[in-house]
Amino acid sequence: MEKDLEKNIEVLTKDITSYIPDNIVEILGGYAFSLLMALLIFVIGKWIVNKIVGLLGKVLRKVKGMDVTLIKFLENIVYYALMIVVLLTSLGKLGVETTSFLAILGAAGLAIGLALKDSLGNFASGVMIIMFKPFKVGDAVTAAGVTGSVSEVGIFNSVFTTPDNQKIIIPNGAITSGSIININAHDTRRVDLVVGIGYEDDIKKTKEVLNDIISSHEKVLIDKGITIAVSELADSSVNFVVRAWVKTPDYWDVKFALTETIKLRFDEEGISIPFPQQDVHHYNKI
Repeated sequence: MEKDLEKNIEVLTKDITSYIPDNIVEILGGYAFSLLMALLIFVIGKWIVNKIVGLLGKVLRKVKGMDVTLIKFLENIVYYALMIVVLLTSLGKLGVETTSFLAILGAAGLAIGLALKDSLGNFASGVMIIMFKPFKVGDAVTAAGVTGSVSEVGIFNSVFTTPDNQKIIIPNGAITSGSIININAHDTRRVDLVVGIGYEDDIKKTKEVLNDIISSHEKVLIDKGITIAVSELADSSVNFVVRAWVKTPDYWDVKFALTETIKLRFDEEGISIPFPQQDVHHYNKI
């Protein structure tokens, strides 16, 4: 029995060893070398990617006016793009066919791009706003049919606060697709008023009164000039255009104050401000 058992074990051993290649050591050594090389490529590649991204960040931060949000986003884009290259290179060293991975990535990128085309458009617009800075946080802006103070500029949308304290979130694509009016981009603004008087009133006296009102206001920038001129002989009034320069933060205060003062002074001086009227002539036919 023992001899038969030993014989059977010997036969079984020969059968098993017949399936093991003679160069098993070389094969395992080759796989181990490929695995080691793949790990080295990944580790060294990641180190190089971090160095490249760090250098990119330093260069971008030295660019005048470059937004921190955009810098971080570009760093992330470059990092993940290069890491994909490193990963595919490592897999290729292991003998993995990377062509199929590239095809899958391409198809996935196309599908994601089509699904997120509006979001990508808003992203591109956000990058343009951050780079070219048509406005910044704190500016009073009219864009996409909304007027308000800019409280936040994001990658995909911007946040406006209206004068009555409403929060409005606007997609960046809607902002860049139309006109952008930056109301306080400059230090000074011009107040434009149209004042009408009756045809029976004295034009010269009116100009003197208007000039006194404008020039006596402490917030009007006299050195930038004042314009007071007859602009139109309208149906019911003689219209004057009144223009004065002020500092941008004082615009509305000065405009409201001048409008009120003009009405009060006209009342004191006996200068009328006519309302639209129409003469109707009735003829009796006999």
